[in-house]
Amino acid sequence: MNFSRHSGNRTVYVCARGLVLGLAIAPYLAAPFGLDAQTPQVPNQTAPTASSFQGSVAGGQVSAQPINLTLDDAIQRGLKANLGIILSGTQTEAARGQRLSELQGLLPSVDFKANETVMQTDLAAEGLRIPGFPTIIGPFGFTDLRAALSWSPVQLTSLHNYLAARHNFAAAQLSEQDAHDLVVLTVGNAYLLGLADESRVSSVEAQVATAKVSLDQAVANHEAGTAPMLDELRARVDYQSLEQQLIVARNALEKDKLVLARAIGLPLAQQFNLSEKEPYAAFDQTDVDKAIHEAQANRKDLAALVEQTEMAEEQRKAATAERLPTLEINGDYGDIGVNVNNSHGTVDASATMSVPVFKEFALRGDAQVAQAQLDTARAQQSDKSAQIDADVRDALLDIAAAQKQVEVAHSSVALAEEALKEAQERYANGVSDNLAVSQAQQSVAQANDQYVTSLYRDNVAKLNLARALGDAKNYKSYLGGK
Repeated sequence: MNFSRHSGNRTVYVCARGLVLGLAIAPYLAAPFGLDAQTPQVPNQTAPTASSFQGSVAGGQVSAQPINLTLDDAIQRGLKANLGIILSGTQTEAARGQRLSELQGLLPSVDFKANETVMQTDLAAEGLRIPGFPTIIGPFGFTDLRAALSWSPVQLTSLHNYLAARHNFAAAQLSEQDAHDLVVLTVGNAYLLGLADESRVSSVEAQVATAKVSLDQAVANHEAGTAPMLDELRARVDYQSLEQQLIVARNALEKDKLVLARAIGLPLAQQFNLSEKEPYAAFDQTDVDKAIHEAQANRKDLAALVEQTEMAEEQRKAATAERLPTLEINGDYGDIGVNVNNSHGTVDASATMSVPVFKEFALRGDAQVAQAQLDTARAQQSDKSAQIDADVRDALLDIAAAQKQVEVAHSSVALAEEALKEAQERYANGVSDNLAVSQAQQSVAQANDQYVTSLYRDNVAKLNLARALGDAKNYKSYLGGK
């Protein structure tokens, strides 16, 4: 996203850094599903958001010398240290633990207990005051070694909850894979924004040098009496205005480099250079229908929503199964006696069948909640499928428009530079004043800025297409043309 500030005929683009990166990935984030009230909840406070992919866990020592950072280096660092991908990993581990917890509900639970007891009882304190009968009994004791088993072999609710947890774990794994694509998009966007800033700085530096030549010429002509003071004042205003733009451009570059460092886990005190140049290559348009079909098959966020829909389906079945009878088996076997050498085995076993009789409101409410969650999941899955269609079409349209803008902007730069050269020659020969030179300098500045912006938009559109197709790992083939 670019905002513009107009000064005369110049247009200075100020990039909203955090907003650009946040909006770049926000449409691709799917809201995580939690299990219903009948199952343990996965903590959602660790779920990655759009802002998470702008942060990282910084590591490494700060080097005194600046390091050279390629786009591939930046992405590889991001895949290791970006906060979004780290939080996706923790979500996967939480879902794995939840699946194991639900599995235990289907298996027998066996506990072992060793109990050594020593007792002494005051019968009088208990109210037994019989003449001739001892009031104090003990001390006496016993040893009890016992294993207890508890199992519910007939409980369909637990089975469906376990199946729901399995789908939840699969969805978390797919979301973690999808986070890799989001890191590529975020880091690539930040790196390309830095390259655009560098190009803008170089362009403004060249304009400052040109304006300095024009200023020196205007000063010399005024001192020689061949040009009015107005020409010198006009040239000096143009020169100082470009110096101000250069300060702004350099500041924007340094701030955008900090944004990139934050996204890839690079210490903020570490100086680095962007060692690649702004890439550009004509993009061969692909078949739209084929691209959409490829995206529907490859996008991991859509596959994650499919798993979440399956999870919601199992939750609904679990809520329905609450009406069915359950069977629970309990038993224990142990050895009890005065001591281990003087003891005897004992056993206790029971089977309990439980049938809900009057829980209609609770059962009906649980079923309605589960059905609402299923309907929500189905709606989100359908919307995601349509969103993927729109993502692909939007990216292809952006690429086509950006490529035309690059071609026009490149031609505009050449024309503006030629016009500036001619205006300078006319002024040097005394044919005209330097008003034409000032206007030509402004045209060059505007044309260069439009060219830099169009290059950035073209490359970001290609990254968005790679993401939309679920093929962000092959980003190089998109930036270099396909």
